[in-house]
Amino acid sequence: MKLTTLASTILLISLPSTGALAAAMDRSGQSISAFLQPGNYFDASISVLDADVSGQMRDGWNTPSTDTRKVGTDLANSKISDMAESFYFTNFALKIQANENISFGLIYDQPFGAKANYSSGDQKHTVVPPTSNFAQDILESGAFHRGDEGTNVEVTTQNLSFIMGYQPNENWNIYAGPVYQTVKGDLQLRGSVYGPLGGHMCSDKLSLLCSTFTDKDTGETYNGYNASIPEKSEFGWLGGIAFQIPEIALKASLTYRSEIDYEVDVEENTPLADNLLIGYIGVPALGPNFTYTEGKTKITTPQSINLDFQSGIMENTLAFINLRWVDWSKFSIRPHKFGQLSSALTEAVAGTPRGFDLIAYEKDQYSANFGVARKLNDKWAISLLGGWDSGAGNPTSTLGPTEGYWSAGLGGQYSPTEKSFLQVGARYFWLGDAKAQSASWFGTDRYDADFKSNNALGYSVKIGHRF
Repeated sequence: MKLTTLASTILLISLPSTGALAAAMDRSGQSISAFLQPGNYFDASISVLDADVSGQMRDGWNTPSTDTRKVGTDLANSKISDMAESFYFTNFALKIQANENISFGLIYDQPFGAKANYSSGDQKHTVVPPTSNFAQDILESGAFHRGDEGTNVEVTTQNLSFIMGYQPNENWNIYAGPVYQTVKGDLQLRGSVYGPLGGHMCSDKLSLLCSTFTDKDTGETYNGYNASIPEKSEFGWLGGIAFQIPEIALKASLTYRSEIDYEVDVEENTPLADNLLIGYIGVPALGPNFTYTEGKTKITTPQSINLDFQSGIMENTLAFINLRWVDWSKFSIRPHKFGQLSSALTEAVAGTPRGFDLIAYEKDQYSANFGVARKLNDKWAISLLGGWDSGAGNPTSTLGPTEGYWSAGLGGQYSPTEKSFLQVGARYFWLGDAKAQSASWFGTDRYDADFKSNNALGYSVKIGHRF
């Protein structure tokens, strides 16, 4: 079976929404399929994801650092509204075959990201701690919101991969090149799940003294922790090898992408306790005399490996699979001032200055996307798609409370000419159940909420042309 122009592009139907709900913050799947197309080639796509991720506070839950008095149990078993924000991402690729042995490629994608927003309409506290001096404030707060502000996060990255390939013959392709990447993000924590980082705290250490907070730098009301990561760019690299036998439509590739390191000046706000006894006696970092040092925050986007394989299985029919590994277990973000505060909190509560990360993942991600594609005639082709993702550990972060997925989808391709095509695809995701855990409990079995029986729909459109 000769790998025709139409058959060589059928696989692309499956790719735009492949990583849309992958583990941790993985989005695009970082495919280089476009670079391995024959001849000169261009494509562009847009993918949209609409997810529904809702949950319920854990049975018996209480606010952090109040295990003795069980403050906050009025929110146990309360419902959590859909916190997943719809998002879209784009991709384009250009491949030039300079001669029979040398090719060049440029691929743009948005490989990693996060977007979530907890509702301020969820249940609020109904019981005030007996020694609380801020009754009205706590009655306006919930697990993941305070007043009319909910916990939310948005992280975006952009990649430009510059690839050069050497083809010693028609079967082999060896390729490598630099990768230019940018990252930026904004986050706010609100609600009693996050203790002082969410806007208020009650402490067992001080006979259940409670406190609200003001911003340590401005003196204004502190509703919770904010962090802003200004856009920063750095370089990494990729390398790989591909093998094909055009006569039987067989193509295989193995691609490695390096981690990319950043040092960023994160803009943060930190709390000062209104109840000064907490600052003077319980947690010095919450008192007026504590001085935060200035410093940079290290962020490392993870290394990954993609293995792609396709082969003709009968006339005009292809089978394909993509396997992906991402090194999320080594990923963490601990902003500089956040790290000092978290160290002070663990010292006060647990007697150790270990602190905790703002975002971290317990395990690496493994995923598989697979399916069959069939050419119906010179203008039409269809694909049936399936997928699985392992997740990156459970409990998960409250900023992304899903644990992997299974998925199924359908794609179609229309080719008005031999050199151009239009593809559309849709995919349904069965999201894995997750135990959502706030950062202060990382590394323990304690968690805050259960997220179960959630789902998502992904849509994608792609155009392509050979020249």
